[in-house]
Amino acid sequence: MTSLPVPDSLAAIGLLDEADIVLDEAAMVLAAADRARPDLGRARSLLAGLAQRLGTLAAGADGTAARAEALVTLLAQEEGFSGDSHSYDAPENADFLALLKRRRGLPVTLAILYVGLARRVGWKAAPIGLPGHVIVRLGGTADSVLLDPFSGGRTLGAAGVEMLIARALGRHARPEARHLEALGNRDTLVRLLSNQAVRARKAGDLPRARTLAERLTLIAPASAELWWERARLEQLAGDKAAARRSLSSMRETTRDPAVLKRIRAAEDALAR
Repeated sequence: MTSLPVPDSLAAIGLLDEADIVLDEAAMVLAAADRARPDLGRARSLLAGLAQRLGTLAAGADGTAARAEALVTLLAQEEGFSGDSHSYDAPENADFLALLKRRRGLPVTLAILYVGLARRVGWKAAPIGLPGHVIVRLGGTADSVLLDPFSGGRTLGAAGVEMLIARALGRHARPEARHLEALGNRDTLVRLLSNQAVRARKAGDLPRARTLAERLTLIAPASAELWWERARLEQLAGDKAAARRSLSSMRETTRDPAVLKRIRAAEDALAR
């Protein structure tokens, strides 16, 4: 994905095919939307420099395990990127540009960094959206390595994955195949923004939550549930006209009779 102007870039991301989304670039664009005068040049230079160093560090690396070691050595050990466990809910932890500056972030922001950098040097990599935690899969299905960027790039075996899932779902929960499915680029961006939106709602910051809901529908316009949440927040703000427009957009995303019935009921409620 080429560099895009802000804020038009948010809608541009929504128009891109899944394969055309460059994950770390898109995450920078999302973060730039919160800045009056975003300077993405410095962030892009940093990522380009990290990719060059990774290529040098991994020269001659034989296999995925060696590549994983090089990636962790660079990002966790040399650059100090790790999870912010002390102020986990701080808004800046879900901001990719802030991550590049602070070297601290949420699992999802760190996973975007790891995956984006690996892809910049031509490696296979994907975020894995475990319940309550995002990790990274490096390599293909036959030789994959799982890493936890939040814990300093720790390599995860079956027991480590099971522990993370049990932490989120309860001690009797066990990993299922769906837990280890790769997150798509768009779904990863939605998870990133949703982290911010959840925190805004919990803090009672309705204007911020509404802004984030608008951004979510811009980058993922085919998601009925995102349009529903946007309409709900617009209704709470007393903007019935905006809520009706969002419900109309939601109708265009689905043919599910149950969802269409829910939309009609919401529109009827707004008309009262």
